[in-house]
Amino acid sequence: MERIGVGLIGTGFMGKCHAMAYGAVRAVFGDVPEIARVVLCDVDAGHAAACARDFGFARATTDWREIVADPTVELVSITSPNGLHREMAVAALEAGKHVWCEKPMALDLEDARAMAEAAARSGRVAALGYAYLQNPALVEARRLIEAGAIGTPFDFRGSVDEDYMADPALPWSWRLRAQDAGLGTLGDLTVHLVSLARMLMGEIEALTAVVDTVHVERPLPGGGTAAVENDDVAHALVRFASGARGTLASSRVAHGRKNGLRVEVYGSHGALWLDNERMNELNLYLAEGPVGTRGFRRILSGPAHADYARFCPAPGHGLGFNEVKVIELAELLKATTGRPTRAIDFAEGLKIEQVVHGFVRSAGEGRWVRPADL
Repeated sequence: MERIGVGLIGTGFMGKCHAMAYGAVRAVFGDVPEIARVVLCDVDAGHAAACARDFGFARATTDWREIVADPTVELVSITSPNGLHREMAVAALEAGKHVWCEKPMALDLEDARAMAEAAARSGRVAALGYAYLQNPALVEARRLIEAGAIGTPFDFRGSVDEDYMADPALPWSWRLRAQDAGLGTLGDLTVHLVSLARMLMGEIEALTAVVDTVHVERPLPGGGTAAVENDDVAHALVRFASGARGTLASSRVAHGRKNGLRVEVYGSHGALWLDNERMNELNLYLAEGPVGTRGFRRILSGPAHADYARFCPAPGHGLGFNEVKVIELAELLKATTGRPTRAIDFAEGLKIEQVVHGFVRSAGEGRWVRPADL
């Protein structure tokens, strides 16, 4: 079996998720290449060394370019702040490496387009961190829609809400500055919602949106305040290429919501919905039988659903975020060996970026926009 050397840039929340996936993927998916954890990068040398030890990497560095230049590294994980994605991804691709980059793809469409072009030129695999698309319950939802279980889908309702910025007293950080983070809730959260909408309903052809900052200033640690330069809330009406319509709503200031990624699809013969705070449940309504006995049926994830059995033989026991990251990595590794994959590549990622930047264009100009034209 082929062996792939990996380098990891970043050791925060997503860096640790990537490291855990690298450690687990061969045990769960025996038909993927062996992983060699070669080198890990963080700006703090002591922290990098400690993480390399804990995450199972052979060595540490404080210079990400060392990872790109290392001939024993064939796959580079990028979990750095958003503003560094373009430079790191393009450099890795030009060095002949495969890339696994966290979302959002880039600060703006110019950067995202440059990354997609670099991936196309390189012939390497370039995948983005849209792990929720690998949830077995969501994959089953798509299968049911494609099989016609709910008839013709004509209406989509989606929302993604979290409360990590809900408290107005939370201090200002780099995530609130456009040159470092790019978009706000649109980049952090709405991209996930758009990815699910496209998976279940197809391309978003047009949209009209409102985008707002609720807490326009945040306190600075040393006193005073600084302006918040990106969005807290974003809502849109959308039209899909199929002719179906929908709504997309997102907020990073929604008290009480932790991972409130919810999608609903209504069709001519039924409906289904999922909520990521209960990610192992798919709710299905079929317009069959006597009206008085109809109702939504809760389907618990189990071995009958995509990839679940790789982790657990028992239904209803449930998978979590780190497990779907393992599935995401397995899909990337399949792509490196030329097999069919559900990975979201940079070309698909650019389309997601066009949608969320379409929110900004629509809100600023007060009109419907076509993301494909951006």
